[in-house]
Amino acid sequence: MKTLLGANIEIRNNQQGVSFALYSSQAQKIELCLFDSEDNEKRFAMEKNEQDIWHCWIANIEVGTKYGYRLYPKYGVSLNNPNKLMLDPYAKMVVGKPDLSTANKRAWFLLSDQRDNAKLAPKAMVTNSSNFDWQGDKPLQTPWEHSIIYELHVKGFTQLREDLPQHIRGTYAGLAHPKSIAYLQSLGITAVELLPVNFFVNEPHLQEKRLSNYWGYNPLAMFALEPSYAATDNPMNEFKQAVKALHQAGIEVILDVVFNHTAEGEKDYPTFSQRGIDDQTYYYHDQQGYYYNWTGCGNTLDLSSPQARAWALDCLKYWVKEYHIDGFRFDLATCLGREQPYFNPQGLLFKAIENDPILSRCKMISEPWDLGDGGYQVGNFPSYFAEWNDRYRDDIKRFWLWKSGALGDFAERLAGSSDIYRKGNQLPYKTLNFITAHDGFTLRDLVSYNHKHNFANGEDNHDGRNENYSYNHGIEGLAEGLPVNEKSAVEKQRFLTSVALLRTLLLSNGTPMLLAGDEFGNTQYGNNNAYCQDNQISWLKWRNFNEDLFVATQQAIQLRKKIQSLTMGQWWSAANVSWLNEFGHSLQVADWQDYAGKAMQFLLDDQWLFVINAKDELQNFVLPDGKWEMLVSSHSKMLKGQGLVVETIDFCLLQRK
Repeated sequence: MKTLLGANIEIRNNQQGVSFALYSSQAQKIELCLFDSEDNEKRFAMEKNEQDIWHCWIANIEVGTKYGYRLYPKYGVSLNNPNKLMLDPYAKMVVGKPDLSTANKRAWFLLSDQRDNAKLAPKAMVTNSSNFDWQGDKPLQTPWEHSIIYELHVKGFTQLREDLPQHIRGTYAGLAHPKSIAYLQSLGITAVELLPVNFFVNEPHLQEKRLSNYWGYNPLAMFALEPSYAATDNPMNEFKQAVKALHQAGIEVILDVVFNHTAEGEKDYPTFSQRGIDDQTYYYHDQQGYYYNWTGCGNTLDLSSPQARAWALDCLKYWVKEYHIDGFRFDLATCLGREQPYFNPQGLLFKAIENDPILSRCKMISEPWDLGDGGYQVGNFPSYFAEWNDRYRDDIKRFWLWKSGALGDFAERLAGSSDIYRKGNQLPYKTLNFITAHDGFTLRDLVSYNHKHNFANGEDNHDGRNENYSYNHGIEGLAEGLPVNEKSAVEKQRFLTSVALLRTLLLSNGTPMLLAGDEFGNTQYGNNNAYCQDNQISWLKWRNFNEDLFVATQQAIQLRKKIQSLTMGQWWSAANVSWLNEFGHSLQVADWQDYAGKAMQFLLDDQWLFVINAKDELQNFVLPDGKWEMLVSSHSKMLKGQGLVVETIDFCLLQRK
């Protein structure tokens, strides 16, 4: 029988106890360490089986008991130090975040240091999952072709919502509140994609600056829930309540997860868990024994290793079974498929997910790149993955915000990026279309800044992307100092561009993802890398809610759900789409190559007419034959006969009467 790793309640000889199990091929001896409420420690020797799994069973262990491990090195092995308490990689709950704010404090967590750090080290807790009533909750399994994803940060989403009780703002309970749920329902999205809610720690350089990793992309315990987002002393049940409430509203929950690196950083950095347990199993090494750093974070997890791969799979299945999670978005996902050490789209981890009865029914989304050789893998993940499509992001931004009038690129992205994804039996859902995400400018900043303004991050504005393809419409920033008339003109143009971008996103073939706050004009004041800003730079600013922008977003989502060619999950062809120039004629080669034109029409299902003008000037259109009803437009004017005048930037949708 397979030994369950981690701490699991188990009855033996009619007596309840806890089975503890830990994998390590490099330790000579391991001791389980239990701690009482005053951190007094008891140690228990563990036995090893033929699979290098160390195990023991202890009777009468209460739920909430803290524990850790001490590992003794084999002769000549230096990465075990029994004076350093190691955290269980399978820990379901963790207490204590290490203080790494100075070199002296970090030294307590270095394997070269010989002082005992048990009182300072993070510790796992024994948990019991049997006390939550799911009330028959089941996976929603919303079809990809009907999915509209909304990326949000649990804390930032409600931290500044003054209509919520103060004690639950910025928490799982705040996300579960009926007002939060009602807002998401009114918007019309079908899934929330939560930035990491796994237990994480703040990097030493951030702690030195008294900053924190707001996004949470520095994981320490992937099975464990981040407790700082809880309003109660029971984070597990509070998060489950949020998932249940979202499911009852018809909204799936997708988790952003980090299986490419851990918080342990480089080899001479603080050690908390995997490095001090089995460094060779969990991390990729070069021939000199140094870590491959394909993540930019100091290490790369080696999921080609059977044990590390089993750990990742067990973790994903745990979140599905324990928390009823509907899917996962994988950060720097090329790392998942690296085997010896290049990316393999048929890799062992991918095959295991595909063949697993639990994981195979979940939504899987990749960020299809990392920083290593051959790291850019857009279009190359297994067919069951949707992929963040940065080609969509950049081509759409360039079309609306820059001088690029590349109609071919624009139309290709609108139609589902078949140049990237139409191969084999792949369908358009595979392109996860986005214009903004947590990483980069918000939509409001995209139309308000030409340059990033990241000085608050303490890196002299060197961090963050330089290629934002943004346009400030004549004045950098929020235009607070302009005369009223000038400010009004700038804000009008920014609004028009924002609406055009949102309509493009929500009315393109593929799976759309909307960044939380873009629908009402949230700003980060030009910071395009706000990963360390756990403050009003990043939190959604509900006081500045732009109702007109929200209604335009809501309207586009409602229309998307009515258009067959956007909800049937199929590629467009000549049978359902006609590409037209401003005169209502089929686009010819010269039209596709006219980069100055920036105007076009296309007819979908012989019913829906999309009229697009990306110029800052009036454009006349001759519409196809028939009678047309205007459904959405920012400021166009129908003429008698078959004419339409679009004064400036606009994305119009008409329906055949």
